[in-house]
Formats: sequence, C-alpha cells, structure tokens
Amino acid sequence: MDILWQYQFRIILLGDSTVGKSSLLKRFTDGIYSDVADPTVGVDFYARSLDIEPGVKIKLQLWDTAGQERFRSITTSYYRNSVGGLLVFDLTNRKTFDHVREWHKEVSEHILPHHMVYILIGHKSDLNKDRKVSRDEAEQLAAELGIRYVETSAKCNSNVDRAFELLTRDIYELMKMGEIVTRDGWDGVKSGLTAKVLYPEDEEELATATAEKGCHC
Repeated sequence: MDILWQYQFRIILLGDSTVGKSSLLKRFTDGIYSDVADPTVGVDFYARSLDIEPGVKIKLQLWDTAGQERFRSITTSYYRNSVGGLLVFDLTNRKTFDHVREWHKEVSEHILPHHMVYILIGHKSDLNKDRKVSRDEAEQLAAELGIRYVETSAKCNSNVDRAFELLTRDIYELMKMGEIVTRDGWDGVKSGLTAKVLYPEDEEELATATAEKGCHC
C-alpha cells in the first residue's frame, strides 16, 4: 500500500546532456551509482518521499529531461507542470555552466505568468582536479538568479540528499506563505488525502489561539 503523503511536488532536472542528471536521480531515489549511463531519451520518471517536518510527508515526482536539442520539444511540455527545477551543470565542463542562463531563461519564459523554484547544482565535485568552474563563479551566478547553490557528487554521494531537501523545503515554505497554491489543471503541486491546512504565518497564530479558546456559547 502506498504511504500517505500530504503534498506531491513535481520537480524537473534541467541542464545539458552528460552533466549527470540521471546519476543524481538514481543516487537520490535508489541509492546507487554507475559509471556507465545511457543518455536519457525524452523524459524519465523517478519518485521518492521526504518527511519535511513532523506529520508532513512530501512525495516528489522527479522528471529527468534529455539535454539534447532534438528532444527539446518533448521536454518543454513538462515545464509548466513543474513547481521546482534543479539547474545542473558539470563542474569539469565550462560550456555546461555557460548554458545555465539559457536554461533558466527558456524555462522561466515558457511558464509565464507563473514561476518555478530553482536550485543551482554544480555536479561532479569529486573531480576537483579537473574543475573548470570555481565556487565563487557559481555562487555569483546563483546570487544573480536569486537561487541557492550546492555542489554535489553522485559518485561519492556528497550533498545529493541535501540538494533535493533544500529545494523541497523552499517550495514548502513558499506554500506556507501563500505564494504557491494548488491550481486546477496544474500538476506542480497536488494535495493528498491527508493534506495539512497551511496558514500564512500571521494567520497561523490566530487559528491556533482560536482553537485553544474554543466555543463557550
């Protein structure tokens, strides 16, 4: 039987071919790593649940997109139905870093008037001797885009869980503030059968106080 979840977030991985998107997902969802990986054709699907806080389980629908240009018409159809995106580049390949802005712009324009929550991922941090992008450069780009930056290694299992957890928490916090809401016909966020009622922080205290006071009619 499926484990009950309060919310489902659809998250998409973006970036050039060979940056290691599939390796990140296989490490995160299955706990495995392989040096040999076939290129993604179109879109692959993964899933995992996270306990984001006591009593709140988030199911993640994770979509691995092909980085090749010839599959772009397929992958763009998944942009609008995603609430979060990992912008992934290869720390040992300068071109993949230079293309991050293009990925960010393409997706952001495609989903207007709505927005996506991003996190920038510098992958293959285990290959430090072959690094072509400095941490300072990557952090500067992340700051310009207004997003977090994390360096990961699927091979060494470094910061993989942390990257997905940070993005999930950012989305959840925006939901609590009322900046992200479920919408008819949108699969980015879905409520489960046991969805927790989320109040903006200024209303949450009032709701708690009212519940404690009760009715004295």
